[in-house]
Amino acid sequence: MSDNNKPKPSENKMGTMPVGKLLITMSLPLIISNFVQALYNVVDSIFVSRITTDELIYDEAGELISAGTDAISALGLAFPIQLVIIALAIGTSVGVSSLLSRSLGEKDNETADKAASHGIFLMACSYLVSLSIGLFFAKALIAGQGATGRQLEYGTTYLRIVCCCSIGVYMEIMLERLLQSTGRSNLSMIPQMTGAVINCIMDPILIFGLFGLPKMGVAGAAFATVFGQVVATCIGIYLNVKKNPDIHLTLRHFRPEMRIIKGIYSVGLPAIVMQSIGSVMNFGMNAILLGLNRNAVAVFTVYYKLQSFFFMPIFGLNASLVPIIAYNYGARSKARLKKAFKLSLVMGFFLLFVGFICFELIPGQLLRIFDTGDDSLIVIGVPALRIIGIHYLMAWYCILTGSVFQALGNGIYSLIVSLLRQLLALLPAAYILGRIGGLDLVWWSFPIAEIISLATNLYFYYRINRDVISRI
Repeated sequence: MSDNNKPKPSENKMGTMPVGKLLITMSLPLIISNFVQALYNVVDSIFVSRITTDELIYDEAGELISAGTDAISALGLAFPIQLVIIALAIGTSVGVSSLLSRSLGEKDNETADKAASHGIFLMACSYLVSLSIGLFFAKALIAGQGATGRQLEYGTTYLRIVCCCSIGVYMEIMLERLLQSTGRSNLSMIPQMTGAVINCIMDPILIFGLFGLPKMGVAGAAFATVFGQVVATCIGIYLNVKKNPDIHLTLRHFRPEMRIIKGIYSVGLPAIVMQSIGSVMNFGMNAILLGLNRNAVAVFTVYYKLQSFFFMPIFGLNASLVPIIAYNYGARSKARLKKAFKLSLVMGFFLLFVGFICFELIPGQLLRIFDTGDDSLIVIGVPALRIIGIHYLMAWYCILTGSVFQALGNGIYSLIVSLLRQLLALLPAAYILGRIGGLDLVWWSFPIAEIISLATNLYFYYRINRDVISRI
């Protein structure tokens, strides 16, 4: 995949453009595209919540459990395993992005090209892991969280499809990161937004069987997702080959080099483990919640869909900050590096403060978007959102300092913080609070874990500023 007619690379804007303008021009397209991605996540669940069936299931109190509630729960039960896929994709992409951006800052274009080609190769290898999960372990992984009956059936169906057809999500994420790493965030938003829009269009068609197609239910939601990812991959290939002159993406005469792979995974492996910790956290929370209330997993899933409106944009800001920090670190420009971080903190605070206000003032209105046909989401969800929303006041700083650690080649700090927050703090707190006060207290585990995360991030940033940034 190469094109000799592409324009020659010039001085990269990450080393010359005013920092404020650079951060805005690189992050704004990602924030917009990630917001569209978040919209797709919510739309996907809105359609799933409206799935109906003739089968009637009642809870212990004799209340009817709608098929829509079980369908949302199924998406939540599949989500921890989807996070493993995303962990492999994002973690490897972070490693490629960091190596590629540093190489460009050091004017080492050969290594930058090799980083890009190795990224494509490593994604193909990662897909084999997902394929194995889908073929052999899907049902056991859903059942292992305590799911039975319709939740188990729906969850297994959804998970098997998204795992076996996951080649699109691997390639889409990598190709977008290659564009971001060279400062072309405006182009990277095109495949992501296109894939999300196609997904939203295909969801009702496949779920409810419109235009003469069969009614597929939860399976339709899964197929709509992977179809959008494959389209986004095709667009990403075109943009990197034709519109990205800073790298020459080719697999012709490709040979894996351990030097490049080690360079990628020195940063990427901690990011993979960090993302996978989120999978373990979700798996554990699902098991804890199912032990307290059958519909609590649906509430937890809806929370994750809603919070993506606020977290996906800040993740876009985070993705643009990594190459800026890495490039200017490679170029030995401390002033530009520190200014980019400070400006990102201001933007990040604003994004998550809006989320905090929404979760505190209008939780009921947010939950009513998901019309499952019963009131369990509202009864359980309103106090849950208000309690969980408190951690938004701290999460923005933790996310953005993590990007600094990764960009400077010290992803182990991010790994420690994530491990501490999600496994050593959140899950034990949720389990203990659930035993003490039931479902009402479980949700306080989120702000408790975030306080611990904030304190640890402050300490690690002090260390990396003293040992690395101040020495540039």
